[in-house]
Amino acid sequence: MKVIHLISGGDSGGAKTHVLSLLQHLNQTITAQLVCFRDGPFAEEARQMGIPTMICGGNNVFRTRRKLAAYIREGGYEIIHCHGSRANMIGAMLRKVTGLPVVTTVHSDYRLDYMGRPLSHLTFGTINALALRRLDYRIGVSDAMVDLLISRGFPADRFYTIYNGIDFTPPPTQGDRLEYLRSLGADVDENSVVVGIAARMNPVKDMATLVRGFAAGHAKCPRLRLLIAGDGPEKDKLTALAAELGVERQVCFAGWISGGMDRFYSALDINALTSLSETFPYALTEGARFHLATVSTAVGGIPYLIDQDVNGYLFQPGDWQALGNDLAALGNDDELRRRLGEKLYEKASTQFSIQKTVSTQLQIYASILRRHRRRSSARDGVVICGAYGRGNAGDDAILEAILQEMRSIDPDMPITVLSKDPRSTRLTYRVRAVHRSNFLAWHAAMWNSRLYINGGGSLIQDVTSRRSLWFYLANIRAAKRAGNRVQMYGCGIGPVTRESHRSLAAKIINKYVDVITLREPDSLEELRAMGVTEPEVLLTADPALILQKAPDDETDSVLLRAGIPPHGNYLCFALRRWKGFEEKAPLFGAAAEYAYRTYGLTPVFVAVEKHLDPGAGQLAARGLTIPHYFLDDAGGAGTIIGALSRMQAVVSMRLHALIFAAGQGIPLAGVVYDPKVSAFLRYIGQEQFVDLAELTGQNLCAMMDQCVAQAAHPEAQAAAVRNLQAMEQKNVEVARRLLKG
Repeated sequence: MKVIHLISGGDSGGAKTHVLSLLQHLNQTITAQLVCFRDGPFAEEARQMGIPTMICGGNNVFRTRRKLAAYIREGGYEIIHCHGSRANMIGAMLRKVTGLPVVTTVHSDYRLDYMGRPLSHLTFGTINALALRRLDYRIGVSDAMVDLLISRGFPADRFYTIYNGIDFTPPPTQGDRLEYLRSLGADVDENSVVVGIAARMNPVKDMATLVRGFAAGHAKCPRLRLLIAGDGPEKDKLTALAAELGVERQVCFAGWISGGMDRFYSALDINALTSLSETFPYALTEGARFHLATVSTAVGGIPYLIDQDVNGYLFQPGDWQALGNDLAALGNDDELRRRLGEKLYEKASTQFSIQKTVSTQLQIYASILRRHRRRSSARDGVVICGAYGRGNAGDDAILEAILQEMRSIDPDMPITVLSKDPRSTRLTYRVRAVHRSNFLAWHAAMWNSRLYINGGGSLIQDVTSRRSLWFYLANIRAAKRAGNRVQMYGCGIGPVTRESHRSLAAKIINKYVDVITLREPDSLEELRAMGVTEPEVLLTADPALILQKAPDDETDSVLLRAGIPPHGNYLCFALRRWKGFEEKAPLFGAAAEYAYRTYGLTPVFVAVEKHLDPGAGQLAARGLTIPHYFLDDAGGAGTIIGALSRMQAVVSMRLHALIFAAGQGIPLAGVVYDPKVSAFLRYIGQEQFVDLAELTGQNLCAMMDQCVAQAAHPEAQAAAVRNLQAMEQKNVEVARRLLKG
């Protein structure tokens, strides 16, 4: 593989480090040629690192384009990779003339690149913004950068994510700490706790917040000292601020550090960052390499590294009070600093190493070449329609699972999702998404796809809304008429109560559906009762059964943010409002009291649909005299599954809370508001359920007794779930067959 990298040659900071370290390691596997548009320290350092480097100077961009086009053709390059505004402009000009895919790495928010320089922002900033939209693919340095660009209208399925990685080889001993700190001008002794930052003093880094936060922290912890390595236009302002706040002796402005940064980071106790905007700064992984406790603004990709209260502290930009509290807590607790620093090192060294970055970049190149060489076809890909974009974790989990399975068939396949909230769907899943009511958009998508998936859940029902039934049936018909194969994917059927609706559904399904895969036997009986006889019908399982729980650190962070100790003896209630729930709500509270006093289980009320369920939990918990918690926003499916895996038992009205918990082997008790709940529990051989209308304190407590007894013998439920997970694979096997025609 041969890739040509274009860059201005005047870059510094994180972009410079990223490009040079990446190319140095890439050239061990592929040919990665660097082209700089001017000579200087950047190009010289590249040559010293053994990176093949060429200078292509001059201000005539058309001459530069001709020269580079000839060089690319003669060299047999396959991908053009750009870094920065000038490279993006030249890359956009080369795209058509070379016929090669052009990708750019976005190292920073292009709208902030020329902050404080209005003329440059108007000229170079505008050119860069236009060029970015003309390139084929974009790589964001962090998921947050990708999200930012997608939110600005860039196509969601043309993005990749990469993270800055460093070499975590243990550094050598760095010498006497106090001697080094004092040589920089710091007023320190053996008892000092040194907070440090290495950054340019410009508005984006917002070091005024750092100085204010440090002053607040120092008032509570006089051991604290602040060491600032760097220079810039705001130095005088920051020096004056330190004096105004009375900490001029405790704040050391060290200027630029020469001879490498290892000794600087080895001398710190706490690493800090206060930026208003970042992608994924090297400063934090450099600090993690030295096992430093870290406090940072929650911007860019930083929350992907730092799990709040688990391996560091995060605060909102400008919130110097929160920063001061965090610094004081760390300054006063040596063991806390040690523990957070060790946890951060563990995560950073495994997930954010240079080896991981290089591997990710090679995978990106392989994907770009596959997509570039993909045979152009009038019809390609899948349209997926379901109850998506409504904030319901169960429905979103179904979509996540289907997307995983479609990408297992073909990782480069075009996918369009019909969603109630297409912006959120694009950001979360990096797919094309159109609004359910945008008839022209989803109709156009159907005319260009090969397979239409009526995706999971109980879409064919008229209990919650007859209009939704008409919508899904109309879309099935439109998809088939547009030339698609049609699959109803791991779904449930019913209840369909009106006879006219049953007749209409049977007519549409018989005429326009190719294959139906069902998540439980009750739906098979319902289809037969409705008179559906034409499509192929297979019994499978709910797609959400394939989803895995999030890493433990992420789950810990979610629980801690809700004030829940990560490891305790918990009983989960996953409730929802439904007809008759208000009357029964006190029974859940009484059952929670019973479980706490009998088995020592602390109740946690978990919201599966975060916009609707918290009210149900609050109602059930009203008047509780025992400790209890609310988890109103557990994040996505992975962290919800992780949270449920920490429970000793789950009492749920929500189907997908039962599915998630079953996959983790957690004992279950179902409260049935819809037949789909009892259908799933019977399917896994679980008889612990009761209809909401028939719920009593006695039968609810009896189910909890059974759950506690089952906790010692989870083998039967685990075996049933493994069997369902194997059956679920029929869903994707059918989709693969239909796509191949």
